[in-house]
Amino acid sequence: MTIEQILQLEEGQTFDRKSINIAATDLASTICAFANADGGDIAVGITNQKRLIEGVDFEMDKLNELLRAPLDYCSPTVEVETEYVSCVDMKGQDNHVLVMHIPASPEVHANNADEVRLRVGDKSKKLPFEDRTQLMYDKGMRYFEDSPVADAEIEDIDFDFVEEYLKKIGYEKSAMEYLTQNKGFIKDKKGEKKISAAAILLFGKNPQLYFPRARVRFIRYEGTEEKFGAEMNVVKDVIFEGNILNMIEKSIAYLDTQIKEKTYLGSDGRFVTEEEYPKFVRQEIIVNAVTHRDYNIRGTDIQIKMFDDRIVVESPGRLPGLVKPTNIRTTHFSRNPKIAEFCKAYKYVKEFGEGVDRMYRELEKEGLPVPEFRQQDFMFYATVKNKGVVSDKKGLIDAKKELFVNEKRLIDAKKELFDKVNNSLEQGDVTLIMYNHIVKILQEIEINQILGRTEVRKIIGCEDNHAGKIIKIMKAIKIIVPVDGKGKGKYMFNI
Repeated sequence: MTIEQILQLEEGQTFDRKSINIAATDLASTICAFANADGGDIAVGITNQKRLIEGVDFEMDKLNELLRAPLDYCSPTVEVETEYVSCVDMKGQDNHVLVMHIPASPEVHANNADEVRLRVGDKSKKLPFEDRTQLMYDKGMRYFEDSPVADAEIEDIDFDFVEEYLKKIGYEKSAMEYLTQNKGFIKDKKGEKKISAAAILLFGKNPQLYFPRARVRFIRYEGTEEKFGAEMNVVKDVIFEGNILNMIEKSIAYLDTQIKEKTYLGSDGRFVTEEEYPKFVRQEIIVNAVTHRDYNIRGTDIQIKMFDDRIVVESPGRLPGLVKPTNIRTTHFSRNPKIAEFCKAYKYVKEFGEGVDRMYRELEKEGLPVPEFRQQDFMFYATVKNKGVVSDKKGLIDAKKELFVNEKRLIDAKKELFDKVNNSLEQGDVTLIMYNHIVKILQEIEINQILGRTEVRKIIGCEDNHAGKIIKIMKAIKIIVPVDGKGKGKYMFNI
């Protein structure tokens, strides 16, 4: 971490700035709040409001007092890692800023006044007795991801994938050191390696060997109701397995293929294409479910149920911590902090606690109903409704101004192409990476548009040779066909 990065960070769920002049007891309260929530970083030696760099080098007595805050004023003590970041202070002198790295803790920590605080957004919220008791309970349930997996061995870990992840986060030591020393994914007990649930779910070669229902099931229904027996209306039923990243990427990519588009002539005379659900919203409900489900519940999987008018995501487990359907927009508590941190590295989580709030904003911007959240027994339900509901109900789109260009034919043709790609993935004819490339091309290129290497390079952001490989595979699975009279190497979709 550099001083430039520290200055750019906004205070929030996992970051705070404090002056060197802060009282040790006040610093301890913030440390406890981070430890009780998702963990985080505190930069000491920067004024809170104006971000002026004070530094800590010339306040050694004060610094030593603050360093002892997690020991002297937190009960139980909080294990804090420290880092000194070089800087030039506001007086022009070489100096350092202290960064305190606080991990999410399995315990409930109180300050010297026996107050329990929880980080909520950019505030450290004091908890009343009832919430304090609930937090103690949830802390016990929270750390299933750290529990050892019976019979799991080192050989179950995909070390090539671990190395790939470490390059992404800039960790320079070995994969084994990261797993054993940095995050406790693997622990040594009496000379025996114990592999945690998080290690298997994130980095396992075959997580479903130990967690058979740790998977995502997509079900597409015809109509707006879920019917059974002779009236069963299931038209798609697909299961996605693999590690956490695999499940997220496969689920998002497949859901993208099921989204309907509406094309009409806008007021500026240009054609406008609208999707029935904003991309971020449909991505977030999947990421939330995979990241925060209770993996201790082994009898069911995550289910994405798509109807003509809505998407419902069913996730095993009760809402963690102090999160309730009524405060889910503003309150955050990770059931699986290691999994949440992993997803943050892949940009599926930008800032802890931000995703649900952005869902609300995205839906409101599009004139759609806000998401609906419901807890029933051990299942949590998240529902988003599509544009069709709003259009029919509120008449937001003037039918007289809409000009649909063979909409049904275009949608049906695209669906057939997406089905071909999905079948190719299921049969092993294309890799997941190539599948994602082809899906992106299908999403970006109009059905009657001519394409070649140039268009593929722009969409994928790849070199010419790789673009050629993508086109070759698309020809092989009969997604595209050559076009005569448009120059060499030109194709169009096979419809």
